[in-house]
Amino acid sequence: MTVTATAYPRQLFIGGAWVDAEDGSTIESIDPSTEESIGAVPSASPADVGRAVAAARSAAPAWADTPWQERARLLRTLAERITGVAEEIAQLDTLDAGLPLVGSRGDVSSTVRELEYFAGLGGEAKGMTLPGSPSQFAMTQREPYGVVGRIIPFNHPFKFAASKCAAPLMAGNTVVLKPAEHTSLSALLLAALAEDVFPAGVLNVVPGPAATGAAIVAHPDVGRVAFTGSVPSGRAVLRASAEHIKHVTLELGGKNPMVIFDDADPCRAAAAAVAGMNLRRSMGQSCQSNSRILVHRGIKDEFLSALTGLVGTLRVGDPADEATDLGPLAFDAHYQRVLGYVESGREEGARLLTGGGRPDELGRGYFLAPTVFADVDPGMRIANEEIFGPVMAVLDWEDEAEAIELANAVDYGLTANIWTNDLHRAHRTARRLQAGTVWVNGEGRKPIGTPFGGFKHSGLGLEGSLDELLSYTRSKSIVVNLADPAR
Repeated sequence: MTVTATAYPRQLFIGGAWVDAEDGSTIESIDPSTEESIGAVPSASPADVGRAVAAARSAAPAWADTPWQERARLLRTLAERITGVAEEIAQLDTLDAGLPLVGSRGDVSSTVRELEYFAGLGGEAKGMTLPGSPSQFAMTQREPYGVVGRIIPFNHPFKFAASKCAAPLMAGNTVVLKPAEHTSLSALLLAALAEDVFPAGVLNVVPGPAATGAAIVAHPDVGRVAFTGSVPSGRAVLRASAEHIKHVTLELGGKNPMVIFDDADPCRAAAAAVAGMNLRRSMGQSCQSNSRILVHRGIKDEFLSALTGLVGTLRVGDPADEATDLGPLAFDAHYQRVLGYVESGREEGARLLTGGGRPDELGRGYFLAPTVFADVDPGMRIANEEIFGPVMAVLDWEDEAEAIELANAVDYGLTANIWTNDLHRAHRTARRLQAGTVWVNGEGRKPIGTPFGGFKHSGLGLEGSLDELLSYTRSKSIVVNLADPAR
């Protein structure tokens, strides 16, 4: 089925109804492959956010009182609906965000798995009984916050819109969802799929710019906020949330090291480096991409030869073509930002091995050939700052202590990857790396339910696991007096 973006809702979804933005403002959706408009979506104002929060607040008590088994049934119903139109959703994200079609399909499949996973966890949001006495009985119970604000980025539009709402909904909260302003179409499609699944007001979708997200964070009736995005924006969310002492989860990206020891197979490590960059799925626009590759000098040349050979085989082009490996970056401002990092690498003296610009055969679109820099100095911008694109910085080292120091030298601490055949070295290194997730001889995949979160500036809290479900609840202690204490 061929997607035409005009077939999807172009209004805000508030309180179970499709409504226009109060001031009539819109945001133009741009196809990043052609740089042409594919229509407009409404831009929610702070007043629109107020309407959405009011609807969510009104629906919250009844949703919290809904038995968890019923909430799980509805979440599974939504998963079934998504499965029924999976190809449409994938094509829409490919059109709107430039994700290769194969990657978009993978996003939809993983979304269904996550919805089903959280539906199955509902009974775990439970309390406990405490040691009591003949005169007292004590227990805890978990209760939802009420209204949750969920703000998501542009790199996996539908996957994040649906799966990032699963835990708060399953925990009994209502949700006000703000998708990224540049990739909002599939979030509105999600609302259409959920329209007659959840009661009115349980899920509300309000596209808009940063000001829309700020209005959600600042609203006093939003008791819980979860944000995925950049460090500067995360700091702003944390500051604004402090005004009302909100519980906040932040997933703020990374500058993730892949540490390759001299006993590793250079060719296998190179293949893992390409896979771990998520080039084929999101053009390196991934918070867990291993964009800093730290390779032992003893195998550096062989590794670089294998890496550039593999990268050179990747096809850049139309993301709707199933033979394409890399599509365009999501929008112009981000494209220019990534190109700025490429230029910075050149200016600071890194050795450009491949890529560095738009492929010659592509005259328009936000395309960037996968780019590899070698001889990167630890002080260079491309070695320290998150680029969020198909750019790899390769640094080399001589001894283990130097490798650990390099790996931990940045402000981020989201993920890390270790390549070695020495089990003792692998465990020793994993303990010393400052990262929330560490792979040994891996390429970014993990079992469903694995907690995901970062150290340092990479964020606060855990997602994708039971920890996330419980984080959308508050623990209440209840003490029952069974006899008159005076007797």
